[in-house]
Amino acid sequence: MRLRRPTRGCASGSSSRSPSAWGAGSSSSPATEQGDAEMDLSGLVPSSEEGSSSPDLGSDFEVMLRKSSKRVARTPPSQGQVAKRPRRRTASRLPARDTSPACSPEPNQLYEAVRSGKTALEVVVDEWLETYKRDRETGFLELANFFIRACGCKGVVTSEMFRKLQNSEIIQQLTKQFAEDSAEYPLALSTQPWRRFREGLCELVATLVRRCQYSVLYDEFLADTLISLLTGLSDSQVRAFRHTSTLTGPRNALVPGSSPAMKLMTALVNVALGVSLHKENNQRQYDAEQGKGPGRRTANRLETLLEQRKQLQEQQEEIENMMNAIFKGVFVHRYRDVVPEIRSICMEEMGKWMQSYSTSFLTDGYLKYIGWTLHDKQRDVRLTCLKALQGLYSSQDTAVRMELFTSRFKARMVSMVLDKEPDVAVEAVKLLTLILQNMEDVLTEEDCQGIYPVVFASHRALATAAGEFLYRKLLDPKGEARQERLQRGETRAFFHLLLAFFIESELHEHATYLVDSLWDCAAALLKDWEAMAVLLLEESSDEGLGDPQESALIQILVASMRQAVEGQPPVGRGPRKKVLSAWERKAQASERVRITQYLIPLLPQLLAKFSADAEKVTLLLAAPRYFDLSLYCTGRLEKHLELLLGQLQEAVEKHSGREVLEAASRALHVLCDPELPFHGRVDYARSRLVDQLTDKFQQELPELLQASFLDEDEVYSMAATLKRISIFHSAHDLTPWKLFEPCHQIMQRAVDTGEIPTQVLIPAMTCLHFYVLWELAHISAGAFMQEHVLELKRKVDALCSLCQSCLTDLDPSVQEQAYVLLSDHLLMFGPQLAQGGREALSSLVLRLDAGLQAQLAGFLMDHVFNHAEPMDADQDDSEGRIEALHQRRRLLAGFCKLVVYNVVELSAASDVFKHYVKCYDDYGDIIKETLNQARQIDRAEWGRTLLLSLKQLLTELLLQHGRGARLSKAFAEIRDLARRFALLFGPHQARNRTVLVALHSLAYLEQSCQAVLSPEQQQEAWTPLLTYRNSLRLHNPARSQAQPRPGSTTKRRHADESSGHSDSSLQLSSRLATPTLTSTVVKGARGMSQPLPEDEDKGSESDFVERHSLMEEEEEVVVIQEQSSEEEEDSQGLVTRSRSNRLRDLFDSSILGLEEL
Repeated sequence: MRLRRPTRGCASGSSSRSPSAWGAGSSSSPATEQGDAEMDLSGLVPSSEEGSSSPDLGSDFEVMLRKSSKRVARTPPSQGQVAKRPRRRTASRLPARDTSPACSPEPNQLYEAVRSGKTALEVVVDEWLETYKRDRETGFLELANFFIRACGCKGVVTSEMFRKLQNSEIIQQLTKQFAEDSAEYPLALSTQPWRRFREGLCELVATLVRRCQYSVLYDEFLADTLISLLTGLSDSQVRAFRHTSTLTGPRNALVPGSSPAMKLMTALVNVALGVSLHKENNQRQYDAEQGKGPGRRTANRLETLLEQRKQLQEQQEEIENMMNAIFKGVFVHRYRDVVPEIRSICMEEMGKWMQSYSTSFLTDGYLKYIGWTLHDKQRDVRLTCLKALQGLYSSQDTAVRMELFTSRFKARMVSMVLDKEPDVAVEAVKLLTLILQNMEDVLTEEDCQGIYPVVFASHRALATAAGEFLYRKLLDPKGEARQERLQRGETRAFFHLLLAFFIESELHEHATYLVDSLWDCAAALLKDWEAMAVLLLEESSDEGLGDPQESALIQILVASMRQAVEGQPPVGRGPRKKVLSAWERKAQASERVRITQYLIPLLPQLLAKFSADAEKVTLLLAAPRYFDLSLYCTGRLEKHLELLLGQLQEAVEKHSGREVLEAASRALHVLCDPELPFHGRVDYARSRLVDQLTDKFQQELPELLQASFLDEDEVYSMAATLKRISIFHSAHDLTPWKLFEPCHQIMQRAVDTGEIPTQVLIPAMTCLHFYVLWELAHISAGAFMQEHVLELKRKVDALCSLCQSCLTDLDPSVQEQAYVLLSDHLLMFGPQLAQGGREALSSLVLRLDAGLQAQLAGFLMDHVFNHAEPMDADQDDSEGRIEALHQRRRLLAGFCKLVVYNVVELSAASDVFKHYVKCYDDYGDIIKETLNQARQIDRAEWGRTLLLSLKQLLTELLLQHGRGARLSKAFAEIRDLARRFALLFGPHQARNRTVLVALHSLAYLEQSCQAVLSPEQQQEAWTPLLTYRNSLRLHNPARSQAQPRPGSTTKRRHADESSGHSDSSLQLSSRLATPTLTSTVVKGARGMSQPLPEDEDKGSESDFVERHSLMEEEEEVVVIQEQSSEEEEDSQGLVTRSRSNRLRDLFDSSILGLEEL
């Protein structure tokens, strides 16, 4: 039957499904049913509001689908209907040497030109147009075969097929000749030539429409038949046909310009837009001509313009019919395809149509498809929808026309700010920012309240997008240019609004994150250091800042300085840049100079004003870290340096809080840089400050050591002085002041009498700790005498002895401090100290004795794992509980470091490993990392340590519950822990053979049985023990005489035959004899209740190593024949076990011996 031109009014043949259309036979194809039935319809099913406004109203695609409630009858086999997944046929395979999907016995000029890319596509299209004008049937067949070849199909549509066959029969014949066993076709390949082919294919479609838009496009044959071809192929059951005619292959997600049908639609949209512009010009010309007087009109001008308008109207109607055919024949079905990439590209192209030809497409009937697809479960689809909407909302003209859509889907767009995919949430915030800019009063205050907190998110791109929204909504409501506001000095209002938001957010410790979020959009305002300093120096008034505002502004000031100088995101927000470009380093140096110039004169004034406020002083003392300190000399600003040093000393004298003292110590350390010109002046000021502290300490020390009672003022004064000294000792070398002996006396008296207050003892211990570390740094840095090493050894031993004594102190804080100092000293003076050319320091290495190791482990049990919250603890004190948890984690990390660096024996880690499951929420990451590091030290010892952990838990359980232990919850936790440990061995059996053999000890199993079983049960053999013992001993000779089990002859014959061939998966040992391996799931010939001779267990472990080498495959059937030199017998054993089950069974059931308790 010859192909007829489709009826123009019915979707150009594709939607009418006439027998003469290319896609007629595929209206109920399996691919279409799959695309409509198997896809995720959550959020995509049209609601009841899809009524007469739908652009697909009148499309009989839906009518046909509704009418065809029954499955279409199968055609007889003689018709050649192809199954959805046909069998592989040798004839359909590609040649062995050339597997390219483009190979075909009959070349196609268009295909070869696009694939080679050597000829301009305009020239190729012009040559094809000449062929088409001479014989349109021949020209169209060449174009049709080009698309068939682009699908990777070797079939060809001949003239005879074109004239006589139905369209469904043509597609069936093409399907037969398609190599469906190969998943590779041109658009699915990712190599460079096929990427160019993909681009050339879509460019060819666009060029073809552009070249034909004034002539051939309206011949009522080419466009209609081409649309029918692409529609039919898009409904095909062959995946390559669907993807090539509709979209790309599944491995090329979101590739722009890779959709022939969609690109044809886009090209037609551009043509329709051009025709619409011509109509508007024609109308203006007609109105102008008609407005002229009768004497001024050109002859027949109005008639000519009317004729042109009529022609343009006909062209526009024809193009709209073509677009309607593509939309209803391809888009309506494929926008909810099962393949996410197809849905994504449909939404992307629709967004382009709406932007370029908004007159026809920017309607609620088309917008609803994007709104429905916002609920898609696939990330890429939601992302594409948001980007398409961004293009629409970016223009105020188009945004105004989307009021109904906005009101309908606004809730969904706002909720997507909290999308589980961060990049989708970023695009959602950007979309809402565009809505905020171009649509007034659409977003309510409630909607905005859900977006503001996102500025504190850990994802930097999301926080930055939310910062832009916050700036547009609250901080810059008038939309004024930032530079203009700076020129007018209107930063005061900005900072007032920013402070109000920051305080209301109640996240006062996250100013760094807020500044980082606003940096991209409000950096110019945040870098106005002078304006912020002036605001802070203003006296309180009606328009001035209150105390909360001053604290918040100081936080923002310091955070802005850090952001400008370092240029790095805060901790936990995005990766830090490892290498900065030269331009970035230059910009940071410039900002550092600007900060220094503005704040050097103002910083002493700020410190003087807020000297009584510890929190504000702590923040302000961080400012010198961001200064270019050389400007103190080059800018002749030494007087401001003196003022700063004076304020720093005053802060140390006024405050005793740790935060303030640490900030002062760091600031003084920055100013004491030896490379600075004024180093001597700052060093003198530091020495004077330390002299004052040490003099006061020496004066109060005799009274502390001699008096039996001290009042609170004396204790406070001594504690504050020692606290200041200990904090400064951490950053500054105070060894010249010789504080070791006085502090040692304090600690010794505390150990002897216990009369030293805790607030005095702890800083004294800290001073001793840093004194020893500074001495070690001096010895390690340069030449030293042996006397210095011996003196240091004496001090280290004395300190460790005192700390060990303090582990039994009544005060928990003293115990924790002693534990921390001991773990640090054991690590610093560990075995690695004498390595790397430092053998002379070997005498300083601390040797850990068993008593101290036991004390450390006991402390860990009492203060970390057995810690319990007080019954009267405030449930609202979450911050205190978190801080306590962090302290316990630090204590555990200190002990784990000793294990990892081989300071303590690996077996000592059993006290930590046995809490892996029980305390996983609090310490799981630390224990897991310790397990991994310990495994790399010694796998055998590591395995024995895991076994020791399980033995300890089992022993504790038996002591608590006795014989009823198997019914307790703790017993299930032990089994769960054993399974967790088994997973840590990994799938590499070769690495674990020695470890597993060392663990599977019969002596341990028998001990476990004696501990668990009752005396009556011990008289009878325990089945799991006997089964496992049989797997390790030589097989009973009587076993070889037994009759084979029914049904096993075939397996044995198969194994015998396979044993005669060389199998790469079974590397047999070169020994003369291999012991028999009997499966633990097969009972031996010996009765289970019969006791075994003791000598049969000898050598079982070595035999297990030999037999275990055969377990290399996932599932194996192995028969091993052995000739024993002592007994000269033959035996066989069948082993069938998966690798994962073997490992779990061997480590879980057999080790514990608890499977059948």
